[in-house]
Amino acid sequence: MKIGVFALQGAFAEHEHSLDRLGIQWKEIRRLADFTDDLDGIILPGGESTTQGKLLREEGLLVPVKEAILGGLPVFGTCAGMILLAKKLSNDENVYFDAMDVVVRRNAYGRQLGSFGATLDFKGIGSIPAVFIRGPFVESAGKGVDVLAKADGNIVAVRQKHMLATAFHPELTDDLRIHTYFSEIIRGKL
Repeated sequence: MKIGVFALQGAFAEHEHSLDRLGIQWKEIRRLADFTDDLDGIILPGGESTTQGKLLREEGLLVPVKEAILGGLPVFGTCAGMILLAKKLSNDENVYFDAMDVVVRRNAYGRQLGSFGATLDFKGIGSIPAVFIRGPFVESAGKGVDVLAKADGNIVAVRQKHMLATAFHPELTDDLRIHTYFSEIIRGKL
């Protein structure tokens, strides 16, 4: 298994470290030439979604990645990655991959000072630690979207077929169960 980790901006090194700990091969995606057919899945890390969207366009990655995701390539988006996957943002007119049937609110938990940690009940996994950094949340999810976790009544983890998205940063904890969950999606076991 080889997972492409988007390394345009954001917390990509932490995802790479999590994959290393699981013994999963990864490759950084920085330009179109890096986005090759040998990838079994991709990770869209947290960071600044507007900057990431701009860099995806500048590097010619936006359309080919969108086509790959819509064609069934497994994808895991954390924080900004969730924003990139959403079909609609409630407080921003930008749309990026337009892939996951969710409406997301950017910076839903306020400024950087509003960052926090929590323990969540994640469907199919159990109790997990979660780190939120200016995180978004899902305001509404379509019929084909499975809600996996909530924080204070807000949807913070979702899955739609081969797409997984979290408003929090599992890569910033020692718990590898979310990355394992994504690898099981890739393997077709979930």
